[in-house]
Order: sequence, then structure tokens, then C-alpha cells
Amino acid sequence: MAQSKETGVSVTSQVDLESTNANLSPEKKGTVDDQRDMFRMGKHQELRRNFRFVSIFGFSMILMASWETILGTSIIGLINGGTAGMIWLFLVAWIGFLAVNTSMAEMASMAPTSGGQYHWVSEFAPRKYQKFMSFIVGWFCVLGWQTGAANTAFLAGTQIQGLVVLNYTDYAPQRWHGTLLTIAVASFSVFFNTFLVKKLPLVEGIVLIIHIFGFFGVLITLWVLGPRGNASDVFTTFNNYGGWSSNGLSAIVGILAVMIPLLGADGAVHMSEELRDASKVLPQSMIATTVLNGAMGWIILITFCFVLGNLDDVISSPTGQPYVQVFYNATESYAGASVLSALVIFMAIFCNLSITATASRQLWSFARDQGIPGSPWFAYVRPGWDVPMNSIIVSFVVSCLLSLINIGSTIALNNITSLSLVAILASYIASIGCLFWRRLTYQPLLPAKFTFSRPVGLFLNAFSLMFLTLAFIFAFFPGNPDPTVEQMNWACLMFGGVMLFAIIHYFVQARHVYDGPVEYVRKLV
Repeated sequence: MAQSKETGVSVTSQVDLESTNANLSPEKKGTVDDQRDMFRMGKHQELRRNFRFVSIFGFSMILMASWETILGTSIIGLINGGTAGMIWLFLVAWIGFLAVNTSMAEMASMAPTSGGQYHWVSEFAPRKYQKFMSFIVGWFCVLGWQTGAANTAFLAGTQIQGLVVLNYTDYAPQRWHGTLLTIAVASFSVFFNTFLVKKLPLVEGIVLIIHIFGFFGVLITLWVLGPRGNASDVFTTFNNYGGWSSNGLSAIVGILAVMIPLLGADGAVHMSEELRDASKVLPQSMIATTVLNGAMGWIILITFCFVLGNLDDVISSPTGQPYVQVFYNATESYAGASVLSALVIFMAIFCNLSITATASRQLWSFARDQGIPGSPWFAYVRPGWDVPMNSIIVSFVVSCLLSLINIGSTIALNNITSLSLVAILASYIASIGCLFWRRLTYQPLLPAKFTFSRPVGLFLNAFSLMFLTLAFIFAFFPGNPDPTVEQMNWACLMFGGVMLFAIIHYFVQARHVYDGPVEYVRKLV
């Protein structure tokens, strides 16, 4: 064997590729391109490739769940931004994420690995900084997806609590009730991701149908039965309940409400080693998910704003969920509102299931590259199960522990939402930034089935970086300009604390064992 001048790793032949994959079972092999991609990246195929386009598309659609999630996060935007702020910022965020996810889809086609962003940084960053940057981005992803799993479980749990309040007026909701419901949702996700994981592709396809037909069910019901607002008021009225210096600033602070429903198209990337023909199917799924979910989310949001009714009554609803109150006001029926709300909650539960799967695979992949303490335990895949059981259990434990925060402070747990958002945005900025740098300096890119010319790629990457930077900054803002200690958005402190831990861990231990994925990459000839 010769050595690659660029990476210093082995130059291999087709014979080595065939011998490496000779003992794989048919359900693990995937296509020839899958085998070649895994071999080039120096990874052993440990998971079943039981996802196809429809199932991974369903997985991505459910993970993002834009029209359901915008209903759950609407209270953030109603307070800062109002109907006009939410509608127009959703459109801006949708356009921004189209550019972002298209950029990531290109990288996914070049290197379809469960590592995702930290692997791409390792391959695309300047040689001098590859190792450290990749390590830090790996921690961005761990932080973002683990807190994201906890956050979606909490949203689903508190929405169940809101539905109980609607139907039982004598029920006095307690914060610890929400914590128990959060743990119940997380438990369901873990059970499904372990004992029923072989059925996950089938279930994702079925739930995708519910996701689409449920959209039309809610949409038609609200338009037929709900009150009609004035179009001029809906599209031009901004609210500034937070007390910011201008309506525009207030609306941008409320961008969290519309960012979260559009976040997560890269979730499919972390499942890429379970996807057949990943380098081709991944980009298709990521872009189709962003287009379709974005359209559905914007349409539902406009509908929701038209039938909103009295804003103060909706925000102060005893259910704690504005959309539940809107459903009741529209149908004037507890049964009707409960059915519509249950549909949204059902999708929120399966959204958490998908995010838990993503979080565990990303953690497993990073541990496989020895990026976290106790990596061998996290990276262990039990024979016959073909799933990273230990990483799934860790994701469950993290969700449970974070849900305990709710007992002391609901606002404190809401900060986890901001923390998840900024961590994932940071990973996007780093990976797309490295791709932009390679294009800008005329560095060679990896061959891919989905790619762009240099001018188009530069524009997409630059636009993505500008959008992500703006969103990253404002995601740290509190709900008002003069917050109390309890109202403060402590995501900045938590983000900084985790990054400080990661940096200390790197210089004390990880730099001696973590080489970065690029060191395992082979150059095929």
C-alpha cells in the first residue's frame, strides 16, 4: 500500500474493499456505493441498512414536524412578534433553512456518516485545525441533540398536561406532573428504539401518512369552524409584550418560535449508516423534508393566526397551550378540541422518538471516534441487536435528569430549548464554514452524487452562514430586555460551561486518543 499525500493514510484498491465487506450480512451491506463510502471513511458497518427513501423521508418529516411544532412553540412568538412577526419570520427562516439544509445535503452526499457535522469538519477544515475543530463540533452535536431529545419529551409531556386541564377543570396542574409525563414520553421512545427498532422504518412510513392527513384535518377544521380575523391585522400587527425598544427587535427575539419547527433536517444524516444508497437518498430526503414541512408549517401558522381570536385570552389560557385553546374556541366542543389536540400530541411523541434515535446515533458515532469519556462503553453495539443500546440508555437518562429541572422552574427548563438550538446552529456554522473555505480557496471537494458548481455553492454557503449567525446570536436573548434572575436566558452560561468542559477534556485527555475521522479516511484508487 502507498500513502495518501493529503491525509497520510492508506491508499487502497477495490480488492481491499471487497474483502472488507465479504462477511457482512445482506441487510448490512447496502449498495456498492454504501460499501465504498464506509470503506473510504474507514468505518466498519455495524448497523442494519433497513431504511429506504420513504422511511427515511418519513423519519425526517416526523423529526422536524413543522406544522405540529409551530403550534406548540407559538406562545413564544405571540409574546414577542405577534401574528405578523411569526408569519414573516417563519418565511425568512424557511428560506434560510432551505439554503442551510441544501448545503448540508451536499456534504451528506460526499460523506454519508452518522458522525455528520463533526466528520465533515474533520475532512474539510484546514489541516492544522482539523482535529480540534472536529472535536468541538462533535460536542456541539452531542449537546444539541441530547438536550433536543429532552426538550421534545418535555413539550409532549406538558401538552398532554394541557389537554387534561381542558377536559378536567378541577384538575390543578403541578410541575412534577409534567416531569412524570416527560419521563413517560422518553420511556416510550427508548422502548421503541430498542425492542421495536426493526419496525421503526415501517412505523415511520405509517406515521408520515398521519402527519400529512392530520395536517389537512386540522387545517380544514379551523377554516370551516374557526372565527375569521381581518387579513390586514393578521399580516401587519406586531406585538411587543416583552417590552423591547421596537416591534422589529421584539419579533427577531421571538425567532426561536419559528426556528425550532424548521430545525433538524440533518437528523437523517445521523441515521445514514442505516440507510440504503445513502449518498443519493440523503440529499433527496433532506431537501424534500425542508420544502414540504416548511410549506405545511407556514400554512398552518397563517391559519392559526387567522382564527386566533382574542390574543390575551389565548396567551393566558389555563391549558398553558395556546393552540389547545384555539381548537376549543373553533370547535366549541371539548371532544373536538381533544381529538385535534391529541393528534398534535401524538405527532410530538413520535417526533421525540425520532430525535432520541438521532441523538443516540450521533453520540454512538462520536464515541466510536473516542470523542467522549468512556467511549468504548458508549460505542458498544450488542451483537444481534445492531443498535447502540448504551447510547440510547444515556439519551433516556439525560432526558429524565433534565426533566427534573421543571420541578423547580419551568423557565429554567425552557432555556434548554435555546441551548439545543444554539448548539445545533453552531455545528451548522462550523461545517458549512469549512465547506465555504474550501470553495473560496479552490481546495478540492469530495466527489458526490449531489453537488453544485463553485459560484452556486459559494452563494448558498455564504447566505447560510449569514442567516445562521444572526439566528445564533438572537437565540441567546431573554424574553424581555430587563429580565429578573428567573427570567434570564441561561443558555449562554450552560453552552459556555459545556464547551469549557469539552476544551479541558480535550487538552487533558482527548487529544491523546482522539484523532478525528479524517485520520481513518482512505483514498480509493
